[in-house]
Amino acid sequence: MGRTNRRHGGVVACTCRSDVGLLLARLGIGGVLMAHGAQKLFGWFGGGGIEGTTAAMESMGFEPGRENAIAAAIGETGGGALLALGLATPAAGAAAAGTMAAAAAVHWEGGLFTQRGGYELPLLLGLGSAALGFTGAGTLSLDEATGRVLDKPWQAAAAFVGTAIVATTVIQRRNRTVAKRAGAAEEAEREAEAAQNAASAEQAKPAGHSASSKSD
Repeated sequence: MGRTNRRHGGVVACTCRSDVGLLLARLGIGGVLMAHGAQKLFGWFGGGGIEGTTAAMESMGFEPGRENAIAAAIGETGGGALLALGLATPAAGAAAAGTMAAAAAVHWEGGLFTQRGGYELPLLLGLGSAALGFTGAGTLSLDEATGRVLDKPWQAAAAFVGTAIVATTVIQRRNRTVAKRAGAAEEAEREAEAAQNAASAEQAKPAGHSASSKSD
């Protein structure tokens, strides 16, 4: 921020360009995150609210559903709001990135692109949030106005390490739940098929016995 740029008129020009860019990135990423979080938390913008999000979380393998729904809603709404304001940017970026990592895990099998149900959107939001968390919010932010008391290097390190641990734990637990459900579904399908075969065999026995009796 303090670097001189002679070609473009000095320190002020250099600082303004980078800070305006960071502001736009914060408003864009933070705004989208807040909108998605409001869908989950309040049911705004056609969202399902906490109850609908709870059901969706459970169907996707996140158990317990309500706790995960609340965590995802707060991660998106709170993280997005703080990023837009440029306040506690490392913690906000880490929280939003962790939430998007869990969302990307759900869409992983769909590949990259959104039209195939892929993880394109959570990837972009997650990487953008993480980038802001590492770079900081710039001078056009509440972090700057408050003397960066919530934007220290050790805070960034702690936030991202903690979020990585939590996100990894949540994703692994969800994957185990999905695998367990898939195994149970396969077992139920095999049992239903076996029962159907047994019923068909039972139905075939009287018919065969009757035919043999007539021939006698």
